[in-house]
Amino acid sequence: MEDACIASRARPRDRIVDTAKDLFRKHGIRGIGVDAIAEAAGTNKMTLYRHFDSKDDLIIECLRTVACDANAIWNQFEAEHPNDKLGQLQAWVRTVADGLKVDGRGCDMANAAVELTEDDHPARQVIKELKTAQRDRLVGLRRHHQRDLLRLAVAGAVA
Repeated sequence: MEDACIASRARPRDRIVDTAKDLFRKHGIRGIGVDAIAEAAGTNKMTLYRHFDSKDDLIIECLRTVACDANAIWNQFEAEHPNDKLGQLQAWVRTVADGLKVDGRGCDMANAAVELTEDDHPARQVIKELKTAQRDRLVGLRRHHQRDLLRLAVAGAVA
């Protein structure tokens, strides 16, 4: 009950983004429309379009919040394992493995990339930026522990 009260007090824009992220994850970006998003967010299409010019703009905002969440996770790894690149890499492998166990849907950005195949789709830039940043972080960690990478991948796959 308390969660419902807190959710009802959230700003409409935040409710729309949170709801859209959840529905996109469950049904796919192409599998859910703005009517369903507005209804599930406890608002209406007019309010949704007051905050976002188009569904594409909403998709971009959702992916930006996913990118911010991913950045916060990387920052947490660095804070929990300062100057310990192997510890950070192990934390990343555990987090990815745990995420797959939750619902089997995988990475929101990867899923969006699969659905949004048009090169000129405005969300492709957000996807590219996050995936490049993640790759660069992993490459940086790998440089310090190349021989441990295979062991970590195997351990993460088995976990």
